[in-house]
Order: sequence, then C-alpha cells, then structure tokens
Amino acid sequence: QVQLVESGGGLVQPGGSLRLSCAASGFSLDYYAIGWFRQAPGKEREGVSSISSSDGRTYYADSVKGRFTISRDNAKNTVYLQMNSLKPEDTAVYYCAIDSPTGELVSVVAEIYFHVSYWGQGTQVTVSS
Repeated sequence: QVQLVESGGGLVQPGGSLRLSCAASGFSLDYYAIGWFRQAPGKEREGVSSISSSDGRTYYADSVKGRFTISRDNAKNTVYLQMNSLKPEDTAVYYCAIDSPTGELVSVVAEIYFHVSYWGQGTQVTVSS
C-alpha cells in the first residue's frame, strides 16, 4: 500500500526551528521528485519546496528561500524539510507529495508542476509566542 506519512510538526516560537519528515512506504522514493506543500486556515494550498529525483536539484518558494532546506535520504526512503527562522505566517498544515504519472496538476514552485494522486494526512506547524 502506497503511503506517505508526514511528521515533525509542533508548536514553536518565532525564530525557532523544526524538521519535518516525510516517510514513504509501499514504494521507493528514489524515482520521484518530491514536494512539500502547506495550507493555512482559510487559505489555498501552496507549494513550499521540491527536490528532483535525478540530480537532487532543489526549488523553493520565495517566502521560504534562505530559511527552509529540503533534502532526501533515499536509503531511509524519507524526505526532510528543515525549517529555520520560523515566522507566524509559516503556520499551516504541511504535506508532502510525489510527482506521479497521473493525478491532479498542482503548482509547486516557480514553473514546476506535479501530478499528485495521493496526499498524506499532513503535520501541523504552529509558530506563535
């Protein structure tokens, strides 16, 4: 069974850090580009970052550039999102997704689009003092 499980969210003060994990089961992440997305209450879902499957190239939304770092550990079948210098506006539910052969066409960052056929349950990140 294909599954993506996000974890690592929590409550953190402004300026703090969190590391989110996206663990895959039932398939190998090796062959897929992976993205992180977030959705704040009352707002549309937005792409945050992505990492390619072939050369590990990374992409970031302007709002998180310089603060967030995406990485992948294929041996652990896991993708991470290191979030530093967190701001209240980063508060959202964070989701990971793979670029699959079919599915909903979703904007990630810049001119990168994914076909997403599966969303995990997400992990809540709350930045507040």
